[in-house]
Amino acid sequence: MTEEKELAVHAFVIPVTPFQQNCSILWCTETKKGAVIDPGGDIDQIITAINKYDVKIEKILITHAHLDHAGATAELSRKLNVPIEGPHKDDMFLIESLEEQGKKYNFSPAESFETSRFLEGGDEVTIGNQIFGVRHCPGHTPGHVIFFHKEAKIAAVGDVLFQGSIGRSDLPRGNHQQLVNSIVNELWPLGDEIRFIPGHGPMSTFGNERLTNPYVSDFALGIDREVSDAVKKQETSME
Repeated sequence: MTEEKELAVHAFVIPVTPFQQNCSILWCTETKKGAVIDPGGDIDQIITAINKYDVKIEKILITHAHLDHAGATAELSRKLNVPIEGPHKDDMFLIESLEEQGKKYNFSPAESFETSRFLEGGDEVTIGNQIFGVRHCPGHTPGHVIFFHKEAKIAAVGDVLFQGSIGRSDLPRGNHQQLVNSIVNELWPLGDEIRFIPGHGPMSTFGNERLTNPYVSDFALGIDREVSDAVKKQETSME
């Protein structure tokens, strides 16, 4: 378990399931109200962390509906009596197949869930008094979303981007080019300084990945960083 603190937002990361998926608890410092993001399994560990930090969980947020990210969503929602928000509606086929996914990978019983709100790019979600933006980032799954807080400089990106790698696109309805486009067009504009919690592995920053990631660095994609930044500044000045 690792802990990160970012301004008005705290984050605690709990690797869960045999896939060591990074379930995270994010909470508002001022109110101690929080959200669980991607409770794939190991509910006892999640609840232990909630109690340790004395966080009042008010919702569950889902980036996408693969088993290791969403398998325990329904059960945790019942235990905590909280609503579920996300993912995008295009992941509905995965939500409906969670029980089947659980049997395939021999996970503890998984079940589908009913979200109280499908999310679209440009939506906002609240955690206590904090407002997080939502970006729709298809490619790993068609309904994948990410959550970000620009002032706190933190994002939860699920399986879109990892330190030194990117999400798989060879799973049902995945698309490699769509995934790369999501990273370049939806993540990079948020800023190099944004630290992100990936679905697996250690945290990194968007800036570091733009420099070093062999799949989506500016060099790998043939992007001229100076020209790209100049265009963005011009677009911003015209808004």
